[in-house]
Parts: sequence; structure tokens; C-alpha cells
Amino acid sequence: MSNFSNNFATLSQKNTMQNYLDLLRVPADLRKLPPQVLPQLCQELRQFIIHAVAQNGGHLGASLGVIELTVALHYLFDTPNDQLIWDVGHQAYGHKILTDRKECFETNRKWNGIAGFPDRSESIFDAFGTGHSSTSISAALGLAQAFFFENKKNHAIAVIGDGSMTSGLAFEALNNADPKLNVLIVLNDNGMSIDPNVGNFKHHLDTIDAQKPNFFENLGISYTGVVDGHNLEELLLVLEKLKKQNGLKLLHIRTIKGKGYNVAENDQVTWHAPGTFNKVSGVINAKQVEEAQKPPLKYQDVFGHTLTELAEKNEKIVGITPAMLSGSSLRIMKNRFPERVFDVGIAEQHAVTFAAGLAANGMKVFCNLYSTFLQRAYDQLIHDVCLQNLSVIFCLDRAGLVGEDGATHQGVFDLAFLRCIPNLIIAAPVNEHELRNLLFTAQLPDFDKIMAIRYPRGKGVLENWQNDFEKTEIGKGKMLRKGKKVAVLSIGHIGNLVLKIAGNFSHYDMGFVKPLDEQLLHHIFSEYEQILTIEDGALMGGFGSAILEFASLNSYFLPICRLGVPDQFIKHGKIEQQQDFCGLSVEKIRQTIQNLSIRSYT
Repeated sequence: MSNFSNNFATLSQKNTMQNYLDLLRVPADLRKLPPQVLPQLCQELRQFIIHAVAQNGGHLGASLGVIELTVALHYLFDTPNDQLIWDVGHQAYGHKILTDRKECFETNRKWNGIAGFPDRSESIFDAFGTGHSSTSISAALGLAQAFFFENKKNHAIAVIGDGSMTSGLAFEALNNADPKLNVLIVLNDNGMSIDPNVGNFKHHLDTIDAQKPNFFENLGISYTGVVDGHNLEELLLVLEKLKKQNGLKLLHIRTIKGKGYNVAENDQVTWHAPGTFNKVSGVINAKQVEEAQKPPLKYQDVFGHTLTELAEKNEKIVGITPAMLSGSSLRIMKNRFPERVFDVGIAEQHAVTFAAGLAANGMKVFCNLYSTFLQRAYDQLIHDVCLQNLSVIFCLDRAGLVGEDGATHQGVFDLAFLRCIPNLIIAAPVNEHELRNLLFTAQLPDFDKIMAIRYPRGKGVLENWQNDFEKTEIGKGKMLRKGKKVAVLSIGHIGNLVLKIAGNFSHYDMGFVKPLDEQLLHHIFSEYEQILTIEDGALMGGFGSAILEFASLNSYFLPICRLGVPDQFIKHGKIEQQQDFCGLSVEKIRQTIQNLSIRSYT
């Protein structure tokens, strides 16, 4: 490689008619370009992403912040032989475009299109899937160890950013990192997760002194930094040097999330994933804004407003979230009671055990996690909360099918993995009033149990969501419609789809998966000829399985049909498409009920 400083110092006049991005299909094409045209390529790549997200939605700010890094890494390293991991995965749009997915990028996050995150099944350039954060260093160490066994000199490169370094998994990997492995860790330090980063490690990164040993050097990791992640010339020079350096090394770069698009730089939270917008004016789609603002509210906002309302009268209420203040709407309570809401960073395990400690000393703890992220704290849930019977309320946002984020983020496993844990109540409100009543019940002085309350992504169903609070009777379901022959048993918000279907069948909202309303179930199994269970969760081990177990234990032999998520990972697309695929759309549910009704009358 020639001297980058000389090349950049003698930039030739740019041919503004040439679009270099159009010449590229794979990184091998990129490496044929002279280095002096790379700044223009970065500009073209940035504009391509802005245009694509403006039209179709998706994650914007994170990918704009790593354009120069993306180009530099693919330019200097022999990908895919050198293996590149993007952590978290919403940094990877530029990577996808440069690795033979430019022509199909308009299908990003769409049904049967490309995924919004790196996906091993999609491209040989996606060395490791990274929908959840903080896995890259561990994975890179594994990849590099395999290289070492085979006497290969290839690099494993982990680009870890958007708050991913705050997770315990990243620290575990650093602790286990073998200096002989050919691993390059690029710490993309932009000060952000979705919300601004928090905590002591952020402070350490902000105050690193080149004259003093830092955290990484104290672990024996070769450290280079801090480098301007938007200075392409400097990046190329530093990366060329590190490429020649064998063993474990870390490059610390500073970037701006949303770089190159003013509105995204100035409001990094909103422009993390803004939906569709006018790329020229930077104005988010008016219809989209209007739809978001008109009732009903999103479930997350009902949660945020309700918990704040309850906290006004109950000073023992505290809220906890792992880096999802805005996504969970705990920011509403944070603005009112800043000392009683804790954003612990991307640290789900710590969030749960921290909640247990607060509960052990008498606080009313509401720990809000996305359903998919509770998976990361399963041991803490069992060992630190349920085994000790400490009253923590888990508010599981984005439960069920979640849409465009796809397989990595589907909140469909919670009913199955929670149901087997002792001392745990599992509730799923059918609407906003039921959610508010559950939150109210959970903070009452005489409530000393552990409860998981799951609710979906998106809007509720009630325009007037601010009901007067009523205490919920735990483990009780209710009839929503009286009919004959066929009884439909639903759990949670998915029951609202059943309410749209006409027919002579009964419909029961069970309200709780654990404990089940056994008195109601005995009545149902005694009165009807066919049972249909409906859930927006995994069929294996979920709500329908609980009904089958009840029937078996009580020697009921009625036909039981179950609708839910099949035993496979459901890909990205609109929630309605995912529901239809799983047999959970209104039309598919209607067809199932009709078929059961026909059988009952023959």
C-alpha cells in the first residue's frame, strides 16, 4: 500500500460525474479504487443509506456514524477471509451495501427481504449474527482461535459500539482474551446506546489519558487511540499499521452517531430509527407523525404514564431499564422522579439482580425489559429473584411478534421459558385498562409476589385509556362473548383479533398463564365440544401447552386446537405478515374457528 498521507495530500480533482458506489459489488472491487477517491465514496455511501432509510425506514444514525470505518476496514482487510463482526448489528448498513446487497437493499427489513442485522445465512461476509449487543468480542475470539488451530494468519475484527461495551459479556470476553490470537477490537465510542450512554466505564472512556495506563492496557491488550473515526486518512494509516501487528489489539475511535446528516447528529435518539422522512428537509413523514400522535397510545406509553402516576402517591416505586429509557417510556417517570429511575446500560443481568437487591430492602421494583432481552438474564431471574421470592415486577415490552426487527428480537419465547419457574405469576393484559390495573395491583402494600406482565409492541385498542384503578384478582379470566359448541381461549392483546370475528362461538380472555383460572377452565371443558387456544408466543411450552396439561391432569378429552408461533424463528416483516404466516391473522383465526364449528355440527 502506498503512503496514504502523500495520496491524500495530492488529491486529484474529483470527477463529480463518477459515482464510485455504482462500480462496486463486493469489497474486492473497492480495493481496486485509488485511496484518493475514498472520501467521495464515503459521501456516496452515506447518501445511499439516507435515501434508502428515508424511503423504507430502518436504523439510520448508527450506520451513518461508521461510514469511514466501514470503507477503511473493507479496503484494507481481506474480507471475507478476514472476518468482520458488527456489534450491534444496526451499524452494518454500509457493510451490507458494500458486500453484494446494494441492489436488494430496498428490501431491508421487509418480508422475504434482507435482514436489518448481519445474518450468517444471508452472506459469507456476515461472519456472525449480531441482533443483540455485546457478543462481538467473544465471537471474534472464537473465530480467531479456530484460525490459530489451522495456522491461518487471518484477522477476526470486532466493531463494538452503540453502548455494547457496557455489557458484562464484553467484559467477560476481555478477561478471557488470549494475547496470541489475531484479533482487532474496534471500539466505536459515540457516547450513545439508543439513549446516551451511562455509567463509570463511559466516564473512563471520556477521560482516557494517553500518558497513563488505561483499562485495556491494564488487561494486557495493545491499545491505540483515541482516533477520529471520521478522518479517513488517519483511519487508513492506523489500520494499516495494526493490520501488520500480530496478536490482540484494540483501536479506540470516536465517532458521531448520525454523522453527515445534521438532523440525525442533533437529535440522535429520534434518528436512531426515525421511520420514513423527507431526506432533503429532514422532516419525518407527516402521516407517520400524525398516526403516532393520535389515540390509542402505545402500550409502552401507557406503562410509562401509569407508573409515573402511581409513583406520585407511592414513594417506594422505582423503575429499572437496561439502556431503554425511551423505548420503554420510563423516561416519563425519569423526568418526574430522576432519582427513582435507573438506566443501568446494556446490562440485563445486572438490571435483574439490582432489582432483587432493591426488593430485598422493601422497594416496589418495576424492572422493564424487552421480552427478547429478558432471555439474557434468565439465571438471575431464577436464582436471584424467584428462588429468594423477592417481589419484583417484570414489565415485558415488545412481547409477541415484533415486526421488522425480525428473528433476533421476536418476543415469543417468554411464556414458555417463564412458565416453568416457581413463585412467578405470568399476566398478559388484553387492553390498556387491564395493564393499568395490573400495575396498580402490583404496587399495593399487600402485594408481595413476583409477576411478569407482558404486552406487545405498538398501540393499544382504547382511546380512553385512563381508567380509574381497580385491583386485579390474580389468576382470574373472564368471558368476552357467549356462544355455543366452540370455546376460544386467548391470552393478552392477541385476543383483540378474536373480538373482530363474528360467529356463534364463545370467547374467554384468560388474563393469566400462571396461575390458570382452573375454576373457569372446569366450566369451559364441561360446556363445550371444541377448544381453541390462541397466543402470540411459542406453541411449544406456552399457553396452549398449559391448557393441554390442565386437560390431561383432569382427564378431559375434548379436542384442543392451538394457534401460536410454530417451532421456528420468524423472519422480519410487518407484524401482520408474521401473524398471517403463523396462522394468527384475523382471517386465519376466522378460518380455524369456522372449521372447528363445522366439525362440532357434523
